[in-house]
Formats: sequence, structure tokens, C-alpha cells
Amino acid sequence: MTDPIVQTESGPVRGLSQADVSRFLGIPYAAAPEGDLRFAAPARHPGWSEPRDATQWGPAAPYRLAEFPALDIDPLVGHRGRIGGDYLNLNVWTPAVGASGLPVMVFIHGGAWVGGSGGSPVHDGATFARDGIVCITINYRVSVEGFMAIPGAPTNLGLRDMLAALKWVQANIAAFGGDAANVTVFGESAGAMSIADLVTSPLAAGLFRRAIIQSGHGSMTRSIPIAERAMRKVARILGVAPTLAGFRSTTTDQMLDAVAKVQAPGSGLDMRDGTGRDVTYGLSKFSPVHGDDVLPMPPLEALRAGAGRDIDILIGTNADEMNLYFVPTGVQRKLGRLLSWFILGKVEPKSGRLLKAYRHHGERAGVTFTRVLSDLVFRWPARVFAGAHRGRTYVYELGWRSTACNGELGAAHGIDVPFVFDRLDLVSGERGLLGERPPQDLADHIHRVWVDFARDGILPWAEYADDDRQVYELETRRTRVETEADFPVAPYWAL
Repeated sequence: MTDPIVQTESGPVRGLSQADVSRFLGIPYAAAPEGDLRFAAPARHPGWSEPRDATQWGPAAPYRLAEFPALDIDPLVGHRGRIGGDYLNLNVWTPAVGASGLPVMVFIHGGAWVGGSGGSPVHDGATFARDGIVCITINYRVSVEGFMAIPGAPTNLGLRDMLAALKWVQANIAAFGGDAANVTVFGESAGAMSIADLVTSPLAAGLFRRAIIQSGHGSMTRSIPIAERAMRKVARILGVAPTLAGFRSTTTDQMLDAVAKVQAPGSGLDMRDGTGRDVTYGLSKFSPVHGDDVLPMPPLEALRAGAGRDIDILIGTNADEMNLYFVPTGVQRKLGRLLSWFILGKVEPKSGRLLKAYRHHGERAGVTFTRVLSDLVFRWPARVFAGAHRGRTYVYELGWRSTACNGELGAAHGIDVPFVFDRLDLVSGERGLLGERPPQDLADHIHRVWVDFARDGILPWAEYADDDRQVYELETRRTRVETEADFPVAPYWAL
């Protein structure tokens, strides 16, 4: 089979065809963020004239791989290429280069805005191309480079990168067989949070028609003054002035060392807002900000004012989200009642009342603590986002329990991704995220729901509404009606 060549606005790219799917890897959508372009808005790539090799993975943004004891999560967050350099790039999988009008799905990876890659093994767009979708995964700037408020530099550079990638899709995807008028963005964790933010951004108007928000919502943005606390802390660690010139004087390794220090629980950096709450609940010192041209106002406020009403949304969570952080580490088993209150109190002013509201007789304190945070960080804010959206909105829940960590991992954060991409093989086994023998029929179903939504926005359950909160259980294929009574956190969350 002849390797396909596609003409893009920047120049021709040569891909690789295998098993009725053509893939094009590492295509730049913007110039490398180096030199004067470091900490600058994404700029047009200078382009090329001869066919560019797009058969190998392009570089990813600089980051260091997180480690989870007892679990191998490299297939989910690792990268198959090099790190740094010309990393504002994307990957395209298409079932037919010569086709036209195919649905398009653009995946935005997670990683707490400090890591991750569109080239992780699980993010295999071939499974979507197999089902008639043109699938794209992207890389974008993270941590200091992408989500830090630096005087003299544009804010929200990571979000601006995502917008640049989506503009590239609009300009180029027809050449790969895709329909630029039928684009669905989907992502998980920080990628989903970013998508939720972009739903409300005036700069994203017309760039996508649908959004799938997996374990995300729009309530993790900070004001610029609060974000600047992290900027000043990183500058002190690096020993540079808290200015654009100061940060440009640093090396990648120096920056990554500083990120590790500022992300550490003992960094001493207080990111709480005026209510006494840290909007990321300690998961990240880096996040999008509101109050600029990308996000003029907090996303929830924008949603309630009608922003994003023309975008169809599928949003959902996993039942035991925070188990990922506290089960493999052993924290859940070791945590006592007093320490639970102390730790939660560092990021949430109503910690005592919340722990009391969730406490079950005979339940270990660490389990209660984890359930509180699952609802506080992911599950309830996702429902709030769904309720605030004025357009078509659907809500799902994944309750299937992974057998990893002696059966205690459960429906943890991240387990949905291999089901969505239909790549259970990469995360199964003794140290795999999904444990032994995860159900292929569930992967078939979840993957099909995502494909069908991207194709025409039709789903097999009712829309979510304030007076009829229909939630679809992916593993049982049944709907249930939720109320605020299902979430003890609800009375405290917005107060």
C-alpha cells in the first residue's frame, strides 16, 4: 500500500496506512515555543515545501511522568516520542484520506495541567478511525510554560494552544476526509476541565459543535492574582525575577525541578481563594485563569449567561474518582479521622461538616475522606456544570469497579479512558489500571456511545434538566434520576 500524502496549509505530510487506517503523526499546528516564542501566544508554523515525514511520534511538552505505587500508568500518561522542541503538534487517524464529510473527534489529554501527552499509548485514534471517525490527539503547553500567569506574557497559553489546534482542524481536516462543521472535542481530567472552559470562551466560537467532558467541569479556574502566587513561588525557587525575561532565562530541566517542588504537598504555597477553598483541592498549583480574553468570566457564570448554548454536551464522572490518588498509595487505609479533617481543611473551609455528613457507621476514616473528595472535586461540580448549561446536555456515570489494588481501586479517576478508546489490552493485568480481565463488552458499548454522539449528537437516554436529572449508568445501560440528596456535599459546595 502506498503511503498517503496530504497537503496541509503548512505543507505536505506523508503518513502511514495500515489495516484500512491512515495515520499522520507529529504534524505541527503552531511554531515551536522556543526563543522569543517561549511564553508567547502560539504562532503560525513557518511551514515546509517537501513532504514531511509524519510516520513517527512528534515531541511532547516537557513534563515528568507521575508515579503511582502498585500501578503501571505509563500507557495512560506516558509518551512514545521525545520531549520538548517542536511539540505544538497533533496526530491524525483517518479511515479514508480521499473521503469527505466524516465526523471529527479531537482529544485533549489530562495530567493536572502539568503533564500528559496526546501520544500516550492508550490515546490510540485508530479505534475511532476504524469506526468511521477522523480522530485527532494534540499536545499543548503545560505547567510553567502553559498555565502560569507571568507579567508581560499572555495568560492561558495552554488553552490558546488548544484553540490554535482547533483552528488548524478547521483549516485542514477536510484534506483528511473530515467535516469541519462536525467537530467533537473530548477529553479527560485536566483535558476535560479545559474543554469545559473553552465551551464558554468567546475565542472558541465556531470551532466545535459538541463536547464530551470526562471527569471534568468548569469550576477549576483561578483569578489572575491568585495564579500569580504560584508564579512568584516558582520564581523564588528558580532564583530569577518574576518577569518574562526572568522565566525565559531558565532551562527546561530547571523549570521541571521547580514544578516538582511547587507541586509537592509541603511546598507551603497557599492557593485558596477568598472563600477559603483551593479550586483544585491541592491537585495542581497550575490551572486556567479567568479574567482575560480567553475566559472573560468564571465559566459557570458564563454558562448561566448563555455561553455555549449552541454546543451539545456529554459530561460525566466515575463513581470513585479520588481512589486513584489514595488507594494505590495506601493513604486511604492509613488515614485517621483527625488527619482527614486536617488535610481537607487545607483546601476546604467546611471540612468538618462535610466529613460528618458523609460518615457511615463503621467506615474507615480514609474511605469517608475519599468519598467526600470524589464528590467535592469531580462528581458534584460536573452536575452543577450540566445544570448551568443552557443547551442540550447529557450526563453519564461509570460505576464499573477495577479489580486493581486487591479489588480496592474501584471506579477510580482515569479508568474510563481505555474503555473510550477501546484499548483495554494496554492497561490490564496484575499492575494494570483495570486489573485482570476488564469487560470487553463494556468497552464496546462506551466506545460506541462516544462514536454515535460525535456522529449526530443522538444518545439513548433523556437530556439532563434541573427538574429531571437523568443520569445514564454506562455499565448497567440504565438511567436513574438523581437529586441533591444523593450528594451531601451539595448544600456546602457553593456557599
